[in-house]
Amino acid sequence: MLGLSARENLGLPDGFFRNDREHQLPLIAAIRRYQPEVVLCNAIHDRHPDHGRGAQLATDACFLAGLRMIETMGPDGQPQAPWRPKNVYHYVQDRAIVPAFVVDISAHWPGKWASIQAYGTQFFNPNIDEPSTYLSSEEFSKFLEARAREFGHMIGVEFGEGFTVHRPVGVRDVTTLL
Repeated sequence: MLGLSARENLGLPDGFFRNDREHQLPLIAAIRRYQPEVVLCNAIHDRHPDHGRGAQLATDACFLAGLRMIETMGPDGQPQAPWRPKNVYHYVQDRAIVPAFVVDISAHWPGKWASIQAYGTQFFNPNIDEPSTYLSSEEFSKFLEARAREFGHMIGVEFGEGFTVHRPVGVRDVTTLL
């Protein structure tokens, strides 16, 4: 559904991981294995404490993955070469955060919405009998769509995804900006 070439769960404990060596090393190894140019991660500040902690963990691991003195092993048991992504961007989630930039996701909105709805026990699904939560409310589903429409409105498109950054985003050609 998402069109991913890889999905990996590092097994970090929900609610109890920390931004420390023990939890950074598996992420550093994954960054070195997949060698992403861009890393998208949670908002720095959000409703769930894991989101901000995970965002900082990812940001720090991206930097540390580029240091040659930090040793990690690949799945083949061989030492991995350093690799640092060029950019780390944080997607805006629950909290009202002004994005540094907004990406037009209008063409991808149906797929994004379908992938959200695939988590039938976590998000709004009127056909299941589960305890109601903040995320599973119909109001939250409406909020998600409204947020995407609001971000889209900011840049003159139907749907948008907002991101924050730690450093300015470079642009090669100002005439291609929306």
